[in-house]
Amino acid sequence: MTYAAIILTGGKGERLGGVDKAALSYRDATLLDHVLSVVDDASQIIVVGPEKDLPGVIWTREDPPGGGPLAGLAAGLREVTAERVAVLAVDQPGLTRNTIARLREAGGNAVLKDDRTQWLIGMWNTAELRGALPEDPRDLPLRKTLQQLNPVEVSALPGEARDVDTPADLDTLHSG
Repeated sequence: MTYAAIILTGGKGERLGGVDKAALSYRDATLLDHVLSVVDDASQIIVVGPEKDLPGVIWTREDPPGGGPLAGLAAGLREVTAERVAVLAVDQPGLTRNTIARLREAGGNAVLKDDRTQWLIGMWNTAELRGALPEDPRDLPLRKTLQQLNPVEVSALPGEARDVDTPADLDTLHSG
């Protein structure tokens, strides 16, 4: 069964001094390139954030820009035609194709979990996700909306759920 992928890239990167996380260098490419490679088998790839020159990607933005991850998710979801959709953040260097495969195999709604639930690493039923969205998603917490869908928790492998939020995370990314 095919799936779509939404990659959220519109964060402000405040704890990293306002850096564009999508453009951060990772393994001779960028974090965005990495996440795109993990979902290259998706029937649609929708990137929510400032547009870059990348073929084969559907670009969209939340309105107004900066409305938070739930607003970004709503913007991306408007483009999805597949029955299932992966929702991912761009700052996830630990993601692999295996991560996506395990989330897909869980069936229904699924999220990755390590020491906490990783709401921005999940696979969702598109219709259920659309139904859970509030009318105005700006600045509302993503977690509260996604919790309503009672996702299966898929255990993360070591390092799989790490993200890049702070200068220390960035140092770890470049030394790893």
